[in-house]
Amino acid sequence: MNDLTGVGPARTRALLGAGLVLVSCLSVQASAALASTLFDRLGAPAVAGLRQLCAAVVLVVLVRPRVRGHTRQEWAGMVVYGAAMAVMNVAFYGAVGRLPLGVAATLLFLGPFVVAVASARTWREALLPAVGLAGVVLVTQPGGAVEWAGIALGLLSAVALAFYTVFAQRVGRASSGLDGLAVPVCIAAVLLLPFSLPAAPGVTGSDWCLVAVSGVVGVALAFTLDFRAVKMAGAKVVATLFSFDPLMGALIGALALAEALSAPVLVGMGLIVSAGALATWRAESPGSPVPTSTDHQ
Repeated sequence: MNDLTGVGPARTRALLGAGLVLVSCLSVQASAALASTLFDRLGAPAVAGLRQLCAAVVLVVLVRPRVRGHTRQEWAGMVVYGAAMAVMNVAFYGAVGRLPLGVAATLLFLGPFVVAVASARTWREALLPAVGLAGVVLVTQPGGAVEWAGIALGLLSAVALAFYTVFAQRVGRASSGLDGLAVPVCIAAVLLLPFSLPAAPGVTGSDWCLVAVSGVVGVALAFTLDFRAVKMAGAKVVATLFSFDPLMGALIGALALAEALSAPVLVGMGLIVSAGALATWRAESPGSPVPTSTDHQ
């Protein structure tokens, strides 16, 4: 794919990037449904750490990333990128263990949504957060039987995804191949060792198969597709297309996990996805800089 990231007209690259993101969203949600079957016995943080470790091993073997030759600024970007991966994985799977998959995926999408809204320049763009907030209220259903720990973890995963989206482009610009991805994935795996190592002795053979498939599909493949897509289509298009995550999460959750979604939750998801996609698309015009890590604080 190296020759696809910078060759061809912009629309062609955008379409190719869009295709990669759609496959990535499907990979993330399918692997989440698969990994969630291990949460009761191993715990969500342990599963997240183990699958990240499997993904790191796969990428190291295939990419053989170089460690020397990076500037201090490049290392800083890769460390933040890797830390965002680690937090996003643990927080998202913690949310999936407490919430329906579609709801957790919707909260996750708030990350790129906030990054986009933070760069709003007109009052009409500033109205979009109100629409998103209305969607969050419908999804979380305050006053009902809500798992607030799951909501908090979902929002934490959204913050991590915001950093992930921004630094995917920053690191991608500084690297010519997949080194810029493989090194952060390894950093994330190291950061999650306190969760993965204690759980490893209790993992059975069949568990390892699920963890390995989830790690390869949901981390190694999905993050590679995201990384390439950002280089091909730009952060604006990729962040917009992340809105498909909640839709695929709801679909997979309903089909694979038999999760029922009420009408208010579905309406709330629709509001968040619609407002987030529109805000992300309008916030970054062609050629404008990507919001920095502090823009959405």
